[in-house]
Parts: sequence; structure tokens; C-alpha cells
Amino acid sequence: MNMHLGIVEDDAVLRKSLARLVGEAHGMQNVIACASGEEALQKLPAFKPQVVLMDLNLPQMPGTECIRKLKDLLPATQVIVLTVYEDSEHIFRALKAGASGYLLKRSEPDEVLEAVTNASEGGAPMSSQVAQRVVRSFHEPTSASLGTTTLTDREREILTFLSKGFANKEIAEKMNISVPTVRTHLRHIYEKLHVRSRTEAIVKYLK
Repeated sequence: MNMHLGIVEDDAVLRKSLARLVGEAHGMQNVIACASGEEALQKLPAFKPQVVLMDLNLPQMPGTECIRKLKDLLPATQVIVLTVYEDSEHIFRALKAGASGYLLKRSEPDEVLEAVTNASEGGAPMSSQVAQRVVRSFHEPTSASLGTTTLTDREREILTFLSKGFANKEIAEKMNISVPTVRTHLRHIYEKLHVRSRTEAIVKYLK
């Protein structure tokens, strides 16, 4: 199979290394490497890659926003996050935005190539540390939706945006309210759901 693959990475050295790695791999000769989310949205839709390797810490447009917009334009494209972040909040925001997989940058080259192949075949490749964190999040005991019935319509709307990976600023813009108001709503949501973070709130809400 002659695979088309996109790379979105602002670090020039790593971007070139990844392009060389996948470019030399069998069946992955067609590669476009982009330095920003804006460049990716400009170039990748016409290229129609089967898989995109995506950094989260991009210079202007956040990686999660780029993932969301790419998936709107290229719903069949599989996006694999390749990042240094391994905390639950980054993981869940990326997955909710539409990422198919999540790798850490310390992954071995063979792991990256295997993940690309896996994603192109419909898989959801993740570094073992990331997979463990995801599993733990869903195994944490919760008090059977306690508090969810007391949420206001506006709080439920904010939770819906959170579950799709939106940041506070984006939620504020969509709901036509201020960022401090979003934070106030989030604090009330945390209190009602008896959680301490966005990720815990999302997990409990989706259950």
C-alpha cells in the first residue's frame, strides 16, 4: 500500500527526523511535513493523508484545535498525537477532539512506524503509559452519577463542550460569556460531581 502521511511538528529537527523515518519505511513514501496547525490546515486537505502525526504544543493554534478542524475536513484521516504530555487532561482532550492514537515522543522509531500502520488499519495505538492512564480513569470508583441530576442546563452545556475537547476560551466564545464565568461554572460543576479536574468531570459525565 502506498500510504500518504502528514506530520505536524514545530521542532524542525524532529520534523525532519520523522519525515525521514516514515519516508524510508516501506509503503510510506508520500509525506508532507508541516510546522504549524495553520500550515497543516492549508496543505493536508488536498493531500488527503491516511494518517497524521500531530504534536500538541504548536506555536499558535493548539494541537487539539488543529485535530478537530482536520477531522471536520478529513473525517477518514486517522490522527496520532505524538507529544511529551502524558497527563490525563491532555490525553482526554486530544482523544475527544478526534485523535485515534496517542504516543509519547520518547517512543522508539519502530513503535511510531507500527502505530502508523495500526492506525491506517483502523486501530487506536497508544503508548503503554497512556493506555494505563486511560484505563485507570474509567476504573476509578464513582458515586453512581451523584450530582449529575442537579446540574443546570448551562452547566450541562459546558460539560458537553468539555467532552469535545474545547478549552475555556473556546467555550466562552461559543456561549458568549466571559472566561471567568466559565471558570465559575466549572467550579460549581466540580463541587456537584465531587471531582477535582476537567478529565474527572468528563469521565463522570460520559458514564
